[in-house]
This record gives sequence, C-alpha cells and structure tokens, in this order.
Amino acid sequence: MHHHAYLWTGPKERFDDEALRRPPHPDPPPAGGRPELVERYRQVAAEFRTSDLPPLETAYWLVKPRSLVRGTWDEAKEAAAWLGERLAEYTPRFAAEGDRDTARLARLVDAAAERLRSGADVSYGCYLERPSYLTLAVVTCSPNRASPALPCPCA
Repeated sequence: MHHHAYLWTGPKERFDDEALRRPPHPDPPPAGGRPELVERYRQVAAEFRTSDLPPLETAYWLVKPRSLVRGTWDEAKEAAAWLGERLAEYTPRFAAEGDRDTARLARLVDAAAERLRSGADVSYGCYLERPSYLTLAVVTCSPNRASPALPCPCA
C-alpha cells in the first residue's frame, strides 16, 4: 500500500462545476436524446479523466493524469506530513480566521495519518481569499479501499 498526494487551487466557480468533477455515467444518453444532454455527456466523458479539477469522490484522483501527483509515499506518516506542510504554506491565505488555528491544523494532520494508516483516503478543502478554493487530497493506492478497481497512476 502507498499514498499519492494531490493539490488543486482555483476559482470557486470552477470548483463548483460538479458535472466535470464526477465520472461520466456508464450508459450514455439514448440516441435521439435532448441535444444539450448528449453534448454535456460528451464533454464530461472527454474531460473528466484529463481535467485537473478535484473529483467528488477522492479515489477518482487515481484516474487523473500522472502529472497531477504531487508526491508518493509508502508511509502514512510521510504523506500526512506533506498535508501539514501544504496547510502551513496556505494558512496565510485562508479566508476564515478559524481555519488558521495551528492546533486545529495539527489535529487535521494527526487525523490524516490515522486514516491513511487504516487504508482510507483523506481530502481537505478550504476557502482562500478572493473567492478561491484549495483542495488537498492523499489517496491510498494498491488497492484503494473505496474503489479497488481503480488503477495506480504510477503503474
């Protein structure tokens, strides 16, 4: 078992485009269906795997391009340390003062280490100044507990 890290930051409006954050339905719309639905399905089918947008289900980071992997570790503690470093890096930009509380951030990192050791994934999100959004995720791989059929991006 190992862990892959992902980071995304960008405009909140883009983050809110949930259709591009979920995998396309396995069954396309029926032939002759409403053109706007057919077009939206085609867009999602073409862009989901290649988009840098965070997926709604954390495990689906594994199907994204390998270039989006920010780090890989065998040890949960090392992956959680990466999360802690990124949280510290972005803390000055957090929109809410409560999100900057160092004791709270330390608890998040400790909880992440526990979850990762158990084989679970970790995903945190936070509003930044200027309506931007930050997501940090560490996904357990080989296999992923939530979606064991998803391939390792580094294989």
